[in-house]
Amino acid sequence: MVDLAAVKAAGEAKQKAEKARAEAARTGGVAPTRLVFDVDEAGFQQDVLQRSTEVPVVIDFWAEWCEPCKQLGPILERLTREYAGRFVLAKIDVDANQMLFQQFGVQGIPAVFAVVAGQPVPLFQGAAPEAQIRQVLDQLIQAAEQQFGIVGVPVQDEGDEGGEAVAQQPATPYDGALAAAHEALDAGDLGGAVQAYKNVLADDPGNTEAKLGLAQAELLSRVEGTDAQQVRKAAADNPADPAAQIAAADLDLVGGHVEDAFGRLVEAVRRTVGEDREAARLHLLGLFEVIGADDPRVVSARGALARVLF
Repeated sequence: MVDLAAVKAAGEAKQKAEKARAEAARTGGVAPTRLVFDVDEAGFQQDVLQRSTEVPVVIDFWAEWCEPCKQLGPILERLTREYAGRFVLAKIDVDANQMLFQQFGVQGIPAVFAVVAGQPVPLFQGAAPEAQIRQVLDQLIQAAEQQFGIVGVPVQDEGDEGGEAVAQQPATPYDGALAAAHEALDAGDLGGAVQAYKNVLADDPGNTEAKLGLAQAELLSRVEGTDAQQVRKAAADNPADPAAQIAAADLDLVGGHVEDAFGRLVEAVRRTVGEDREAARLHLLGLFEVIGADDPRVVSARGALARVLF
């Protein structure tokens, strides 16, 4: 069975991330170096491609001699800080990184691209007005969350060591209700746990810990009383049936075979089209919620999902 303590820890980590992002946006206490950084060819794999599995990476192609770049750059940097971790900004000097310039097929600068789950996305070219830039960024963030479950990263003050300041946030009105929900889940009262988490979400729809707890409780409810042998046989006999693969993936996850569950649904997405593909994709995103967005297995599966979708 999935480790409930690990699930709870993942929920707390995500809740801290959301609090950090909200506090940074409120106070302006964001360290720009955490969000805006220079990238060269040597660091592109780690700084852009790997990072894009956790947060959308916007790329600003620029050069010192480019006057429109000097107008656009400060706007992008200011918006990056304002969005407080919903995306990060990688700045690439085209004179020093001709290979990256060519690989992206840039026709002129300034040029702005994004990388989401390892996949490049052209955004716009030229010194666009701020209103247009905001619209493009909002669309990028929405697509990253809906397609891959990528919601960005927490940001911290430079003086915040390890996020301890975030961890010391005051108690919320829902702590007691969440504790009761966790106890019901630990005790195997799945119906009670589901209802308790839903009660919290009815008053606080953005409560990350309740969302994760509900995903866990609903997963366990789905597999309760199922014939595991029959479910696995149906999945083996019908590899293109998304419903069969979804049921087997639930069993995989509850049994602790996280990579198998994710791989099964990524393959189901690859094999299917239309509503069947969408059902498999959405279920996979739901299983990501059970494990937690920061888990490396989730990060890896997001990349695999992107490769079969594009």
